[in-house]
Amino acid sequence: MVIALLTCFVSPLVTKFLGRNAGWVLALPLLGAAALAVSSFADAARSGSTDTSGSPVVEQWVPWMPTVDVGLGLRMDGLALVFTLLVLVIGAMIMVYSTRYLEPGGKHGTFYLLMTGFAAAMLALVLADDLIVLYVAWEATTLCSFFLIARSGAGAREPAIRTLLVTVAGGLLLLAAVTVMIIATGTTRLSEILVNPVWSSNGALTTTVAVLIALAAFTKSAQFPFQAWLPDSMVAITPVSAYLHAAAMVKAGIYLLLRFSPVFADVSVWNVMLVTAGLITALFGAIAALRRYDLKELLAYSTMSQLGLLVTMIGIGTPEALKAAVIHTIAHALFKSALFMFVGVIDHSAHTRDMRELADMKLRMPIAATGMGLAAASMAGVPLLLGFVSKETMLKAFLDAPGPAWAPWVVTAAAAVASIFTFAYSARLVLGAFGGRAKKAQDSDNVVPEASPAFWGAPVLGASAGLVLGVAPFLLDKLVTVGTTASAGEEVEAHFALWHGLVPELFVSLTVIAIGTMMVLARRRVHRAMEPYDFPISGLNVVDTAREQTIRFGGVVGGWTGSIAPRRHLSIPAVALIAIAAVAVVTIDDLPAVVGEPSDPLDWVLVVLIACGVVAMMQAKTLIAAIVVTGVVGFGMTVWFLQLGATDVAITQLLVEILTVCVMVLLLRRLPTTFEKTPPRKHVIPLLVAGGAGLATTLGVWALTGRREMSPASEYFLTEGYNETGGTNLVNTILVDFRALDTLGELTVLGVAGLTIAALLRARKPSPERSADIQDHSPLIDARDNTVFVRVAAKLLAPIIVAGSLILLLRGHYEPGGGFIAALVGGSGFALAYLAAPTDRSARVQMPYLLLIGLGVAVGVGTGFLGYLDGSFLRPLHPEIFGYQTTTALVFDVGVYLAVIGVILASFNLLGRPPKRGGQPLVGGSDPGAPTHESDVSDAPTTDEKRTKGDPAASGSSASEHSHDHANHPDESDEVNAR
Repeated sequence: MVIALLTCFVSPLVTKFLGRNAGWVLALPLLGAAALAVSSFADAARSGSTDTSGSPVVEQWVPWMPTVDVGLGLRMDGLALVFTLLVLVIGAMIMVYSTRYLEPGGKHGTFYLLMTGFAAAMLALVLADDLIVLYVAWEATTLCSFFLIARSGAGAREPAIRTLLVTVAGGLLLLAAVTVMIIATGTTRLSEILVNPVWSSNGALTTTVAVLIALAAFTKSAQFPFQAWLPDSMVAITPVSAYLHAAAMVKAGIYLLLRFSPVFADVSVWNVMLVTAGLITALFGAIAALRRYDLKELLAYSTMSQLGLLVTMIGIGTPEALKAAVIHTIAHALFKSALFMFVGVIDHSAHTRDMRELADMKLRMPIAATGMGLAAASMAGVPLLLGFVSKETMLKAFLDAPGPAWAPWVVTAAAAVASIFTFAYSARLVLGAFGGRAKKAQDSDNVVPEASPAFWGAPVLGASAGLVLGVAPFLLDKLVTVGTTASAGEEVEAHFALWHGLVPELFVSLTVIAIGTMMVLARRRVHRAMEPYDFPISGLNVVDTAREQTIRFGGVVGGWTGSIAPRRHLSIPAVALIAIAAVAVVTIDDLPAVVGEPSDPLDWVLVVLIACGVVAMMQAKTLIAAIVVTGVVGFGMTVWFLQLGATDVAITQLLVEILTVCVMVLLLRRLPTTFEKTPPRKHVIPLLVAGGAGLATTLGVWALTGRREMSPASEYFLTEGYNETGGTNLVNTILVDFRALDTLGELTVLGVAGLTIAALLRARKPSPERSADIQDHSPLIDARDNTVFVRVAAKLLAPIIVAGSLILLLRGHYEPGGGFIAALVGGSGFALAYLAAPTDRSARVQMPYLLLIGLGVAVGVGTGFLGYLDGSFLRPLHPEIFGYQTTTALVFDVGVYLAVIGVILASFNLLGRPPKRGGQPLVGGSDPGAPTHESDVSDAPTTDEKRTKGDPAASGSSASEHSHDHANHPDESDEVNAR
C-alpha cells in the first residue's frame, strides 16, 4: 500500500523529466508491490496465520481515531490477494502500454498522477479491513474515474458527469450500508463485522444491508438498471478504458459482492437480485455488442455482459459458483484488458476504430492480429484458453444451482444464450478489425503496418497469459483456492483441468460453440435481422432526465428558501421540532416525575427577564429597539449559563452578543428604520409556530431532565480526562483532544464560511444607505468629534483585550478559555479598534484575513498529521519543552484562533467598506453641498477638512457613518480595490 501511494506522489516528478516514458518507471513499483504481496501472503501461509475460513491472512492496523476504534486497517486474505494482483499487474501493463499510446511531447503529468492514484485507491479498497477506509477508497476510485474521463477531450464532459452521477449514487447507498453495519455491530472492522452474530439474529437488518450492498455494487459494475454509464465512459482514452472500465474499477463491485457473500449467500433477496440483474445484463450486453461498429464500443457492451455473468455466479452463492466467479474474474481481466489495448493499437495505426472504415484497409499486423485473436478466443470460451476453463466451471455451477427444480435449467439456458452471443461478437471483433481488404493493392494509404514492439508488447503478454493458463490451468489452483475460501467463508479446494470427461457442461459448451459458429458464418444476415430493432428506452436519457429533474427540483426548493423573510427560513425547523414532539407525546405512555435539584430563585428572575425581552422584541417598532431588546435576551442567557456553571458557554454567548451588535452597527444605515407594517392576521401563524416550538422544547427538557444517570462517556471524560490529556478544562479537552476531528470539521466549515463572506461581499453591491437626517450644526455629523471617548478608550483597551485573548488561548487547556473563546475576545478588541476609528481608511485592520483563515485550517490539519508520530491522526502529543509539559492540542487551538480571527476581520473589513467607485450611488448619504461627480470630488474641500486642516484622520466618519465620509473621499475606494 505504501509503495502504491509513493508511486502516486512521485509520478508528477517522474513525468516532468521523462514525459510519456514515465510509464516504464512507474510500472516497476507496481510489479514490486505485487511480488511483495505474494511473498507476504506465502509467509503468512507458512506461519499458519489464517482466519476462520482457513484462508491465510496478512493484517496491519494503524489506529487513526483510537477513541472510536477507527484506523487504517489493512488485511490481505486470499480474495484480497487475487484482486491485489489484478490491480498491480494489469496496472503495470497499462503503464508500459501508455508510453507508446500517449503522444510524445505532451503534458501527461495529470494522466499518470490519476492512474497511479487510482491504483492506490483500488488497492486500499481491496485491502481495507475498516469500513470507513473501504468507503473512502470506493469514492476515490469514482473521483479518479471522473477526472480521467473528463480530461479526454471536449466531448467527454457530459459522459464524465453521467458516470459520476451513477457511481456517486452507488456510493451513497454504500455509505448507508456502512453506517447501518457500524451501528448494528458496534465496530468498523470488516473482518469482525462479517462474523458478527447479528446477521443470523436480525433478518430485517440482514435484508436491508444486502439490498444496499447489491445496489451499490450494481452501479460500479454497470449492472441493470445502472448499466448505461459504462459504454458512455468509452470516450476516455484507451489506457483508461483498459484499466478502469475493463479490469479494475468495474471489478470493485464484483469484489464487494464477493466480500459480503459469506454473509448474504443464503439470503433469498440477495440471490434473486444478483441472478436476475446479472442475467438481464449479460443478455442485454451481448445482444447490444453484436450491433456495434465501433470496436471499443463493442468491447464496452461485452464487458457489461461478462460482468453480468460474474454477478450471476455470485448470486448462485454455492462454493462451486464462487470458485467459477474467482477464476472468471482473472480470465476476464486478462483477455479484456488485452483486447482494449489491441483496439488502441489499431486506432493509433489506422486512425479509426470503425469496422466500416477498417473494411477498406489492409492491416498487416500479424502479431497484433494473433494476440487479439487469442484474447477474443478466450473471451468466446474456445478450448485451450483460460476463458474456456472459466466458462466450463461457470456452467457446472449453474447446472448445480440450488433452488426449485427449474432454476438450474433457466439459469443455464440464459447463460448459454449469452455465451452464444459472446462467441459471435468475439468473432465480429476480430473479423471487423482484420477482415478488411485494401481497394487497391498498390494503394499504400490503405495498408496499415505493424506497430512497434513496445506498443503491442503489453497486450500480447496478457493474451499469452490466457493461453498458458488455459493449457496449464492447474497453475491457478492455489490462488483460486485461497480466493474462493475467503469469499465462501469455508475452505474450498480448486483443481482445474482442460478435460473433465463427458460431463454435462461440456455438451453445453459444444452447443454454444456450434451455434456461435453458425452465427458467425451467417453474420451478415444476423446483423440485418437485428439492426432494425432499437430499444425504446435509453439509459443515458434516463440519467439525463433524472439529472435535469433534480436540478429543477433544486431550483424549486431554492425558490422556497430564497427569501429574505426570516419566518420562511425558521418555519421549517420549527415545524419539524413540533412534529417530533407530537410523535413523542403520542408514543410515550408514561412520563415519570422529574428527578433533579430544586430550582434557584435566580432562575426565575432570569426567566422573567428573558420573557420580558421576548415580549419587548415582539412590540418593537424600530430596528434599533429590536437590537437592544434582543441583546437583553442574549445577555440574560449569558447570566443564566454562568449561574449554572457553564463558564465556557457563558463567555462564548457574551462575546457572540457583543460581536453581533458590532456587526449590526455596520449595517444599520443600510437597513430600514422601522419594520414593515403587516396586518395582525399575518402574525397568527408565526405566533402559533413559535409558540409550538417553544412548547416542544419545554416538553423535551422536562422529559429528559433527570431521566438517567451519568452516561459512560461523561464518566470516562471526568475520570480519565486529566490522565489522558493533562488538561483540567473538560470542555476544551473534549473539543481539541477527544473530539478533535469534529472540531477540525467545524474549523473547515468556518473557513469556508469566511471565504463565502468575502466572495459575496466583494461580488454584490451593498444596499443604498438611508439618509442620516442630521442637521449640519449637530455634533453627531462630525465623526471625529463624536468618537473622542471611544478612541481614547480603544487606545488603552484594544491592546489589553488582544493580549487577554492570548492569555485565554494559552490557559484554555486548564481554565475556561481555548482557541474559539480567545478568538472571540481578540475579535472584540479588533471590533473596538474598528468602531473607534473616524474614517474607513484608518479603521481597516491591516491584516490579511483570508490568509489567516487558510493558515488556521492548515495548522489544524498539520497538527493532525503530527499525531501519526504516536500512531493516530489528531492524537495529541505531550512533549516537554524546557522542563514544561506542553501539548500539541495547544497548536491545534492556535489554528482555531487564527481562523476565527480571520473570519471576524473579514466581516468588519468587508461590511464596513465604502461602495466601489462607479458602483451604486448613495441615497441621501452625503452633505447637502457634497459633490456628486467624480471630477468634482477630487478638489472639493470637505466639512471635516474645513474644521481640521492638515489632519487626515479628521476627514472621515465613524463606522456607522463610513459611507457618508466616502461621499467626500472617493480615493478610499481605490485603496479598497487595490487591496
